[in-house]
Amino acid sequence: MISTLLVANRGEIACRIFRTCRALGIATVAVYSDADADALHVREADTAVRLPGAAPADTYLRGDLVVRAALAAGADAVHPGYGFLSENAGFARAVQDAGLLWVGPPVKAIELMASKTRAKELMAAAGVPLLAPVDPAQATADDLPLLLKAAAGGGGRGMRIVRELAELSGELTAATAEAASAFGDGEVFAEPYVERGRHVEVQVMADGHGGVWALGTRDCSLQRRHQKVIEEAPAPGLDDALRTRLHDAAVAAAHAVGYQGAGTVEFLLAADGRPYFLEMNTRLQVEHPVTEAVFGLDLVALQLRIAEGEPLPATAPPAPHGHAVEARLYAEDPAHDWQPQTGALHTFRVPDEPGLRLDTGYTDGDTIGVHYDPMLAKVVAHAPTRTEAVRLLARALERARIHGPVTNRELLVRSLRHPDFLAARLDTGFYDRHLDALTPAQGDSGPRLAALAAALADAAARQHAAGPGPARFGAWRNISSRPRTKRYRAEPDGTEHEAAYRTTRTGPVPETGERVVATAPDRVTLETGDGLTRHYDIAVHGDKAYVDTATGSYTLTALPRFTDPTDRTEPGSLLAPMPGTVVRLADGLAEGTAVEAGQPLIWLEAMKMEHRILAPASGTLTALHAAPGLQVEVGALLAVVQDVQEEPKQ
Repeated sequence: MISTLLVANRGEIACRIFRTCRALGIATVAVYSDADADALHVREADTAVRLPGAAPADTYLRGDLVVRAALAAGADAVHPGYGFLSENAGFARAVQDAGLLWVGPPVKAIELMASKTRAKELMAAAGVPLLAPVDPAQATADDLPLLLKAAAGGGGRGMRIVRELAELSGELTAATAEAASAFGDGEVFAEPYVERGRHVEVQVMADGHGGVWALGTRDCSLQRRHQKVIEEAPAPGLDDALRTRLHDAAVAAAHAVGYQGAGTVEFLLAADGRPYFLEMNTRLQVEHPVTEAVFGLDLVALQLRIAEGEPLPATAPPAPHGHAVEARLYAEDPAHDWQPQTGALHTFRVPDEPGLRLDTGYTDGDTIGVHYDPMLAKVVAHAPTRTEAVRLLARALERARIHGPVTNRELLVRSLRHPDFLAARLDTGFYDRHLDALTPAQGDSGPRLAALAAALADAAARQHAAGPGPARFGAWRNISSRPRTKRYRAEPDGTEHEAAYRTTRTGPVPETGERVVATAPDRVTLETGDGLTRHYDIAVHGDKAYVDTATGSYTLTALPRFTDPTDRTEPGSLLAPMPGTVVRLADGLAEGTAVEAGQPLIWLEAMKMEHRILAPASGTLTALHAAPGLQVEVGALLAVVQDVQEEPKQ
């Protein structure tokens, strides 16, 4: 029996595994990097062991340090979570060689599925349908479009779509470099890219006694940069014959490698309904909660029992019930190339209601750092029908209070309410087609009213700080006076809003015609011209005002009355959009190089993703301050491009 479990991971998945351990009476051990010293998973564990350093390569990817930590803490078992070392056969072997129980599949199964190229050969022999690989060296225009993929990993790293033959060589180089950085293995392979394909997967659970469960299907088609954003179970719109075919293929894949524990067999479903094997993930998936909700299971508990040698509790899984949808809440800005965001998370509250589940590694007051994936949480809704589950999840996200860095919350809400999603018209190109419509600047009166509420709350707070007595909002005069004004910038779109009101004997009167019903430093109630009464909850942190309403939230930056003349940026400057490391420059890039508008010049790696820094205009590179390996802070000057000026006519 397992008495003490070390989780070789961090954040949300570590906290989630600890939750099951507490329910089973198992003591827990966390490992943490210096950057995670105050992280939630460290606070929730019974014991924690420091891994010196901050970068994953120095900490969570050091299998020797993790094994040493398990032995030092007196653990008798190791659970790898997902990511990091979870599919590393060498780590699994080292855990077992140290006399520890490995909560995962057999080393041989990991080895067989570790390389996607070898896995495809194995699946072909088992009769599982798959796409034929394409040799990049022999590829022709008839093979396009192609999908380049890292053989040793997933999560979208090392993955590129190639639509032009001339781009193949450069994209192959980029994919190889990214795969080597992310997984320590630069092997990349190519296969046909299926347009408008669906990403459908089957959860399997296998014991050491020959039993294998196929736990339904999941649809994970909504992806950004080949990383999943919204997942659901069961996958909608599949007929019984196709569902059975996917289940049979997944069970065959598990038997083919002598699988044990939790695993996922992923398929690409073409527009004509034909399924193709993509890969088998030999670990627990991020999206496992939707399967747990539908089948009423705890997959982590099953993993632990199987690792202890127990068989599955029945020959067949329990009957599924209802529908579940999961949204991954990221600290990122979808409207600006999905740039990850960092900083203090002042408030993080998601409604706690029946049918909702929150898996997270963050709580109020935590800091979102630069070293790891920017996922804040997974929010899951379970209901009797798909329509009810989707509606419940969208409303919960809309009502969540998230004060801190920019998140993808608004994108998630709009995605869940998009007509194509509601009608289950799903494919991996969803965001390619709809991103502009899902991330527009706020065009309604919402930000303006939020700015007015923030200004009135600020005035009430100043009056409260001045001492007891009626709120006067400044000295009232019996003569006409200029209105009081306060300016805000809405984040992240940057639109500016000016709130103006006059002070009267009965209180503030907005210049825009709204009626002020009530004011307090943290809550304002307004009545608009159409007779609607709205409540605004306001929290202020520094120069940021976070305004929450029943139908949405707004982040506003208070602007100074006068612009600082020194706060200027030279035209054509390329600034680092986030802290990170410069990983490479465009070929031949140097001062004096001619560049074209939109041309990728610099690649910056931050929070496990690569970000391209593009030329803002056509012109000449007049300054270059970036070099591979350089670590930069947000706003650091990387380069300057001088615009092309038309020659004066003679």
